[in-house]
Amino acid sequence: MHFLFDGPADATSTFAFAHGAGAAMDSAWMDTVARGLAAEGIRIARFEFPYMASRRDGGRRGPDRPPVLLDTWREVIEALGPADRLVVGGKSMGGRIASMVADEAGVAGLICLGYPFHPAGKPQQLRVAHLEDLRTPALILQGERDTMGRREEVERYALSAAIEVRWLPDGDHSFKPRKASGVTEAENLRTAIEASTAFIRGHVRA
Repeated sequence: MHFLFDGPADATSTFAFAHGAGAAMDSAWMDTVARGLAAEGIRIARFEFPYMASRRDGGRRGPDRPPVLLDTWREVIEALGPADRLVVGGKSMGGRIASMVADEAGVAGLICLGYPFHPAGKPQQLRVAHLEDLRTPALILQGERDTMGRREEVERYALSAAIEVRWLPDGDHSFKPRKASGVTEAENLRTAIEASTAFIRGHVRA
């Protein structure tokens, strides 16, 4: 398992940070979030799912099947433990898969940045069943107009009491707002980083 680390090696907490379906672990968006958290004294461990190897060679293979994605997360957690000092999560698909192993792994917390509550344009295909009884403390950071889970949709879902949803004003799936909103993408990313930092500090013992 290859990791890309940011932040102090002796930090009391580690955030295992997975990429989404379409971009690698070192994309500009992932860099911004990882470095922002690292600047707050949190150790960040980025990794890639197996299918990303084909992209490095110029291929365009789609994501691995769920069992492979789930097993990859289990390997990451085992490699980075102890679980009580580890927060798991990621962008879109990476966060979704983390949410499916969080309880069994006994991690300290879960952060999902842009959770794909359903495929874009298919609100009837919900991906929330396991979130209804999630026990792991969780923070979902979601753009208000995310096409995979808009605010007016998500607020109707029966999510576990362990989950806090934090809304990024006028943000899309990557938290980018429209110019007319009066909010910038940088401001939304900063809010996401600050909220994630506070969550990690609040759920990993010193």
